[in-house]
Amino acid sequence: MALSDNARGAVYMIVAMATFTLNDTGMKALTQDVPLFQSIAMRGMLTLAGLVVLAFVMGQFRLRLPGRDGWFILLRCFAEVASTILFLAALVHMPLANLSAIMQAMPLAVTLAAAVVFGEKIGWRRMTAILIGFVGVLIIIRPGPEGFDRWSLMGLASVAFVVLRDLATRKLSRGVPSVMVAVWASASVTGAALLVTLQTGWQPVTAAQAGLVGFSATALLFGYLFSVMVMRVGDIGFVAPFRYTALLWALVLGWVAFGTLPDGLTLLGAALVVATGIFTFWRERKVKAVPAT
Repeated sequence: MALSDNARGAVYMIVAMATFTLNDTGMKALTQDVPLFQSIAMRGMLTLAGLVVLAFVMGQFRLRLPGRDGWFILLRCFAEVASTILFLAALVHMPLANLSAIMQAMPLAVTLAAAVVFGEKIGWRRMTAILIGFVGVLIIIRPGPEGFDRWSLMGLASVAFVVLRDLATRKLSRGVPSVMVAVWASASVTGAALLVTLQTGWQPVTAAQAGLVGFSATALLFGYLFSVMVMRVGDIGFVAPFRYTALLWALVLGWVAFGTLPDGLTLLGAALVVATGIFTFWRERKVKAVPAT
C-alpha cells in the first residue's frame, strides 16, 4: 500500500534523526582518541565531497547567490561553525542522550526568537509551553554545588547558535537550493576545522578510526539528504514533531555504544521539553488554520 505524503514525510524525518544521531555516535567514539578539530576536518572533507556530488546530480549546484542571500548564507555559516564546535566539544564529555535532550529545546527557542526578532505572534498557550519547556532544560542541566556543568552550558550555547542559523535560513529566498545551503554549511565547518589543525597538527589514525570517520560522514550525508526530502513532502505541522525521535535514538545508541543511560530527573526534563515542543507545533498549526476557515 502506498504511503500518504504525511506518512512519507514522517518516515523521512525519523530516518533523518536516526542518521544524524548515528553521526553523533560515531563522532563521540572517534573523538575519544582523535583530536576534535582533526575529527571535524576529516569528516567534513568526506561529507562536503558527497554533498557537492549530490548537488550536481540534482542539477542544483550553483555558487552565485541572488541579492542579499549571500549575507544570510555568511551569517548562517558562522552560526553553523559555532554550533558544531560547541556541540561536539560538549559531546566529548557528556552522555549522548543528555546532550540530545538539551538540543530538543531548539524548536522552542526558535519559536521564541522568531517572535522577538520577526514579531511573529505567540499566544499565551504557546508562551506557557515554551516556559515549561525551558524549565525542563533546567532540570536536565541542574546545577550542582559548584554551579552549572560547563559542558551542559556548551550544549545550551550550541542551541543558541542553531537558533541564529535557523533565523538566517528563514530569510533566504526560495531560489536558494536546500542542498547548496548544506554545501556552504559543510564547507564552512570543514574550513574552520582545517584552519585550526594548521596550528595543532594532525596525528596518525588507525584503520578503525578511519572507519569511524567514513561512518560518521556517510551518516551525516544521509541526514542532510533526508532533511531535504522532508521539506518536499507532507504537512510540516504533521511531520515536524517526529524530529523528537532523535532523543529515542540517542537513548538507544548511548546505551548500546557507551553503556550510558540518563537518570530519572534527566528523563523528566526531557519529557517536559518534548511534550511542550509537540504542543507548540500543534498549537502553531491550529492557529495558522484559523484564517483559512
